[in-house]
Amino acid sequence: MPRAFLVVLDSVGCGGAPDAADFGDAGANTLGHIAQACAAGRAEEGRSGPLKMPTLDGLGLGAAIRLASGAATPGLEAAPGGLWGAATEVSQGKDTPSGHWELAGVPVPWDWHYFPQTEPCFDADLVAEVARLAGTDGILGNRHASGTLIVDEEGGAHVRTGRPICYTSVDSVFQIAAHEDPAIFGLQKLYDLCEAIAPRLHAMKVGRVIARPFTGSEAEGFTRTTNRRDFAIDPPSPTLCDWVQGAGRRVNAVGKIGDIFSMRGIDEVRKGADSDLFEHLCAFAAEAVDGSLTFANFVEFDSIYGHRRDVSGYASALEWFDAALPRFLDLLRPGDLAIFTADHGNDPTWRGTDHTRERVPVIGHGLGLREIGLVGFADVGASVAAHLDVPAEGPGRSFL
Repeated sequence: MPRAFLVVLDSVGCGGAPDAADFGDAGANTLGHIAQACAAGRAEEGRSGPLKMPTLDGLGLGAAIRLASGAATPGLEAAPGGLWGAATEVSQGKDTPSGHWELAGVPVPWDWHYFPQTEPCFDADLVAEVARLAGTDGILGNRHASGTLIVDEEGGAHVRTGRPICYTSVDSVFQIAAHEDPAIFGLQKLYDLCEAIAPRLHAMKVGRVIARPFTGSEAEGFTRTTNRRDFAIDPPSPTLCDWVQGAGRRVNAVGKIGDIFSMRGIDEVRKGADSDLFEHLCAFAAEAVDGSLTFANFVEFDSIYGHRRDVSGYASALEWFDAALPRFLDLLRPGDLAIFTADHGNDPTWRGTDHTRERVPVIGHGLGLREIGLVGFADVGASVAAHLDVPAEGPGRSFL
């Protein structure tokens, strides 16, 4: 019985979204612009030369970028040898839950709540409730901010007062940063606070409450850890994970997939930094049972390089993943399908620090050469279900 591996490279978009202008992102193209910057010598920190991704490009990555956006792809010009195409999202968001849920067959049927770009940006009742649950006399932050910057700015005050650092972004999120040391705040206390306030935020249609733990000191600097945890609103209807589990099959999650889907339809989760996640992915390729789905998210393209607008770092991360990929592919069994895609864009050459509305590549290994053209996000979930011979319940249509 065949297995399926759905691998999301977080934020690795390829431009061309027809409604990008509605989001202020007309012309954004994460992969296209990185490739062009590398070829022009503008991404030379820690790496050099054109973007090198021979494994994914050999399957059809460059062709998918050109299909999606018409952009030049210097360095990514191989003739496709695998399944390739690009997907367009219909959900009205450019965030993690919208992208992943729709890839799993369920477009978002509502408009998300976003906090105003004012300071303060949270209403007094919400602030009071967070402080009550935290057992403090107030909060810190209360504004739109970069997660790394606000920890640097407010970390000292947090250590002195114990107040949680609360902030948001242009995404539908409420983020709480706190020190892992129990003498200051504590990791479990942070998780408990996020879990307790999440129902209130979810009722407002805020997509996620995110725990952002960190360590360090004001003198030595603060560092976010890999113990992030997302408390996401439940998907509006059963997703690919539910379909597969409901058919009696096993669903393995790598990275933050369990958080994104509120653990619905998930049997096992393995977490860590992206380097650890790749080892988990390879382990599942070696040991996952027949008929199973392994659903993975590699977040650092987005969290470390996209939001920080680090072109060289983003290019290096892409090259690391591509160079490691043959080891995973060699572990797959005859009949297995591996699909590599993304949930949105985060063009490191773009203005601001936020996600960008883009199409995403859909690249497949295991079925030979197959051009699928422009498809919908939901078609990815329907196609994985079809490969596993599991009934699909969403609006997507299989491209297999």
